[in-house]
This record gives sequence, structure tokens and C-alpha cells, in this order.
Amino acid sequence: MPGFVDKPEPVRVPGLVHVHTGKVRDLYRTETGDIVLVASDRVSAFDWVLATPIPDKGRILTRLSLWWFDQLADLVPNHLISTDPPPGAPADWAGRVMVCRALSMVPVEAVARGYLTGSGLAEYQRDRTVCGLALPPGLSDGSELPAPIFTPATKAAVGEHDENVSYEEVARQVGPETAARLRQATLALYSRARDIARDRGIILADTKFEFGYAPDAGPDGPLLLADEVLTPDSSRFWSKDEWEPGRPQKSYDKQVIRDWLTSSASGWDRAADTPPPALPEEIVARTQERYADAYRMLTGTAWS
Repeated sequence: MPGFVDKPEPVRVPGLVHVHTGKVRDLYRTETGDIVLVASDRVSAFDWVLATPIPDKGRILTRLSLWWFDQLADLVPNHLISTDPPPGAPADWAGRVMVCRALSMVPVEAVARGYLTGSGLAEYQRDRTVCGLALPPGLSDGSELPAPIFTPATKAAVGEHDENVSYEEVARQVGPETAARLRQATLALYSRARDIARDRGIILADTKFEFGYAPDAGPDGPLLLADEVLTPDSSRFWSKDEWEPGRPQKSYDKQVIRDWLTSSASGWDRAADTPPPALPEEIVARTQERYADAYRMLTGTAWS
């Protein structure tokens, strides 16, 4: 099963227990049970975590998530405790750390779509539905939907695909009350973020959220927003000025990498199940620029 081209060894920090190495983030647990999320510069494409990092990517993702947490705090509380690196952490962790409450995670990728693209477009072209939700005829790649929709997915392990599922399946897995709360929170967060982004020249085509609840509160406790929020890794950001349905849109994410890997220039045969090659400096620089542009446009502050 594809995964890491070159999986890193976890950093050892006194007082922290390494829990998991994800596509981008490394998770640790403190002696008091809190979770430390460390955003790396790793980047993934086509189910592979590539060997070539994108400089500053982890810091951009972290700072952008923190900015969005502030914009959304009145809608849904979040799991953030601190951004201070734990004592003994390497200097490189500065700006990459979120110390968070340990949550019982809801095992659902809570996806909101306001525009038709990606896996939703493929399903629509086949069945005129997305996650079983009927949509009107005449939509194309990049079309705005009549209203945002909740299209959940199962959470996949590294190297595996998330799978879109119906709302009814989510209700079966987590219960009807939790499913309804997930849908309500997801669409409220998406609608707020969509309006903020649009005012700044960015279309938020779709995004995914992760939620959990405090273990001592149980499933009846308040949902808490977890992980990263509204970053180029978890969202599709398009240029508002260049948006034109019927074709692929200019995006502020790692599409530059996908395009290069599938071009003849890379020499990579995706179907051969061999690891992707190292990225050229030009592709790295252009990808870094896209992430920095998204940060600048959304927050109004240049990345530095």
C-alpha cells in the first residue's frame, strides 16, 4: 500500500510520548494527557507523502489555522490550549506547535461543498448526485451549488482514500443526534468561512473539518473543532477573479505538484506503484508561493 516515500523517525522530546506520524503532522502526548500537534513541511500527492518538503508549509498551516480559530470561535469552540513548544522541544518546532485538549474524535470527515469539483464532480457526472444528494442538471466543473451541502467521508489511513458516505450511513455509525450536530456545525462553519474568504478574493469551494468531544463529557457534550482548519491542505481555495465554471480553477494549494507529477517532465508512472521522484526547485518554490498567497489574501498579512 502506498504511503511515505521516506518516513521520518519521530523526534524524541523529554516528557512527550510519540503517538502518530501523519501525512503532515506528528502527534505527541504530554505527561498530563494533552496532545501536541507539530506541523511539518511534508507534502502528499496521489496517496504518497513525498520526499521533498515545502519550506515554511507547516508554519503557514499552523498560523492560518490559528487565525481561523479566532474567526470561528463564536460558532464552535476548539481544542487549542497553547502554541508554546514544550520544554526541550527542538528549535524548529517554533511556529509549528498546537498544544490541544485530548478529545474523543468523531470518526467522520465532515465535508462541506459549495461548488462542484473533485470526487463530487465525478459522482455528479455519473449519477447526478453527491453523497446521494440529488443536484439539478446542467452543472459543470466549478459550478456553484444552489446551497452548500454536507457530504461526509470516512477517515482513511495514510496511503488510503477517504470514501464519501451518505448522511444516513453517518447517522448509523455515530447516531442520529451526533450526525445532525455534525451537519449543522459543518455548514455553519463553511458558510462563515465562505463569506470571509469571498470578501478577500478567494472562493472556498469545499473544506473538511474534524470534530471531537471531551472524554469526560461524552457524546452528549459540546462538539469541539479539532486538527487544522481551513488551510490549503484541507480546503480548495480558488481565485475569485479567475473563477469560470466548466474548467479547472486556479487554486491556492499543491495542484502545482499534482500537475508536475502527471506530466511527462516528471517521468513518473503513477500506475506502476513506484514512489514519486523528488520535486524540482521550481515546483517547490511555486508551491510555497501558493501557500503564502493564500495566507496573505485571507489574513491580510504578508507571510514572513
